[in-house]
Amino acid sequence: MNFLPHPFLRLFLASLVVLTALVPLGAAAQVRIKDITDIQGIRDNQLVGYGLVVGLHGTGDSLQNAVFTKQSLIGMLGRLGINTQALASQLQTKDVAAVMVTANLPAFIHTGERIDVTASALGDAKDLTGGTLLVTPLLGADGAVYAVAQGSTVTGAITASGANASITQGVPTVGRISNGAIVERAVNFSLASNTNPDLQLRNPDFTTAENIAAAVNNTLGAGAATVTDPRTVALNLAGRDVVQSLAAIEDLDVVPSSPATVVVDESTGTIVIGADVRVSEIAIAQGNLTIQVTETPQVSQPGPFSKTGSTVTTSTTAISVNKNPGKQLAILDGGVSLQQLVSGLNSLGVAPHDMISILQTIKAAGALQADLVVQ
Repeated sequence: MNFLPHPFLRLFLASLVVLTALVPLGAAAQVRIKDITDIQGIRDNQLVGYGLVVGLHGTGDSLQNAVFTKQSLIGMLGRLGINTQALASQLQTKDVAAVMVTANLPAFIHTGERIDVTASALGDAKDLTGGTLLVTPLLGADGAVYAVAQGSTVTGAITASGANASITQGVPTVGRISNGAIVERAVNFSLASNTNPDLQLRNPDFTTAENIAAAVNNTLGAGAATVTDPRTVALNLAGRDVVQSLAAIEDLDVVPSSPATVVVDESTGTIVIGADVRVSEIAIAQGNLTIQVTETPQVSQPGPFSKTGSTVTTSTTAISVNKNPGKQLAILDGGVSLQQLVSGLNSLGVAPHDMISILQTIKAAGALQADLVVQ
């Protein structure tokens, strides 16, 4: 295939040749099965609760604006034997904030163990730093209480203000309490009695699933693993110790496979390219047209002691068009990897956003043999 004899094209071709020679031909990387799969049924459970954070230094909710905070405060004091119904209209404290408390209940956790919780402001509180979360039941999706949270909130945020300016670093309205909840109820799940667990691939792929099944069958014997769909590998552990078998399976090494994909983020100019992406034979030309518009304001005003006329501001506009001649078509042979193409464009100083436009155009031409995901 002939290339047009232009310095840009010669440099581009030379970059591709050098980059191709530098690409190693090593074996595909292997990963452990535990790093790309999950065992079906072993997962966290989300918990949520509503509570009050007290002890804030004037940065809590305004009780006149956050009615639910006021009602919660009155109800809490009532349960403690303090009747504030008659004085409800006079409550003006700014040291209390209503929060939503969230946590994850890990698998196989037992009653009495502790978990971390997060408290997020609901009203117009400004800062939860230094506050204390009062006893808050944490409920699961079934409405049952699985944990009870209480403790001091830590936001890690910094807030400083003056008369005319303020600065905030971090999010002061979200606080975290390490080991802030005690588990009151565990989720029953018997792994040892489940002789037919499933391995779920985090990135579904038939080839990867078959590689996992082959590795398991080579270790435990034929029939121990069967691929049911690109996400699921069914295990048959009848007559074996389930826990020991899973421990042996999760440390097996396999070669994962993935579809050819290109992901671009136009807002940041980020491009992520898969290893198996290829480009069919195409011709590429990168335009370089610069249009510059300059506005120069001019002021016209009447002469001294003039009784007529007024000051007028006008603008003078200058437009210049700059074309970079000599940008011609470059023909690329089929089978060139996209890594080589992008590396060649990088060596020529092509900006990331221009590179994204080139990739989108190649995809539109049907020459990009991969999925293009634009975020």
